[in-house]
Amino acid sequence: MSKRKATPTMTDVLKAAIKESGVSRYEISKATGILQTSLSRFMRGETSLRLDKADVLAEYLGLRLVSERDTRKRANPLGAKR
Repeated sequence: MSKRKATPTMTDVLKAAIKESGVSRYEISKATGILQTSLSRFMRGETSLRLDKADVLAEYLGLRLVSERDTRKRANPLGAKR
């Protein structure tokens, strides 16, 4: 039986995007208004971000939320079973 890869959480995606951006937490803080200490605690897994802050951060990093349901509909517009 094959194991399915776990789908990354929004937290995982945000953390990876921050790391991959090459932008310092200080610069992200200045650009987004999110406290640098909040970003550091988030990156260490000590706390989560409020949803409104996650929205601001995602926009800054060029991320957007896409529904898998919508993606499947576009890939299979006639609704044929796979």
